Amino acid sequence: MATLAGVLRKRFLAPPLGSVGFAERGFPVTRTDATARLEAVPQAVVCGFEWAIEGAPLWELERRLALIEPEQRGFAYEGATMGYTILDAMPGGGRDRTRELLEGPARPYIFLTYIGIGFAMARLPRPLWKNILPELTGVAYHPTMSWLAVDGYGFDRAYFDTEKWVGEQAEPVPYPWDGRPEYFARAFDQGVGRALWFIHGGDPAAAAAAVGRFAEHRRADLWSGVGLASTFAGGADQRGLGVLRRAAGEYHDQLALGVVFAVKARTYAAYVPAHTHLAAEVLTGLSVAELRNISDRTEAAVGDDGTLPLYEVWRTRIRAEFSSGTQRLAS
Repeated sequence: MATLAGVLRKRFLAPPLGSVGFAERGFPVTRTDATARLEAVPQAVVCGFEWAIEGAPLWELERRLALIEPEQRGFAYEGATMGYTILDAMPGGGRDRTRELLEGPARPYIFLTYIGIGFAMARLPRPLWKNILPELTGVAYHPTMSWLAVDGYGFDRAYFDTEKWVGEQAEPVPYPWDGRPEYFARAFDQGVGRALWFIHGGDPAAAAAAVGRFAEHRRADLWSGVGLASTFAGGADQRGLGVLRRAAGEYHDQLALGVVFAVKARTYAAYVPAHTHLAAEVLTGLSVAELRNISDRTEAAVGDDGTLPLYEVWRTRIRAEFSSGTQRLAS
């Protein structure tokens, strides 16, 4: 049962479910069955956030999240992680909720839970970011994939302050995430690219045009974000995905990189929806199993990093698989 404090936190911190909808955000989206399905993603995030920010104990939160359909459950875990992260950052809030969630039931969704931490970052002052990432024990891909928190921060800013971050194409102030302030803007743009897919309701031509309006040095990371969102969240049919594949042009390796990471996240959570299989085939010409194998054999390990974080070393190796001409491409 929620406490009075929890009810008040939910009232003042949780966005109304309707406020994350495409029409309410003012996005240029025509409502269809496909866009309604895509719109359910931020709504699932809100549900997870509401349950967590009320202060639900872990066992109860886990049980509630289990009631979310498998396709959307990872997004609800994003919201739950966001809520627990904010609770842990509050004075006297303790710092164990997020760690226990990520070491416990959220393990299969670790890629998405990092994104939830990024959503929390968007609502907390920067001085609190120093301790926002919990120290995890025995959790795969930690802290290598924690850059997805910065990705989540970029997604949040583009989605909720679209005019500034998309219309005006503002760039973030660097922050020494993982001791690498020089990479912060790149990870941020990967999240902006994901947001562009949602902002345009999965319209491939519109999303591609939006990427093209950004400065050239930002487009590669934006395209990887588009590839990730279109594969993980869906929203386009076979024809639309073909349009997206062709529109990527010289950035196909970046688009394919996003597809690989989406496949990795879906397979790691042991649920791969039909739209992910379709996107894998159309955007890369490869199956989900083949893309998972690419992600596994290119994974960076401790000691591989030098001038780049391990996260980007892994990304670079994946891109090489598609820029070398060794992979067959979709026509």
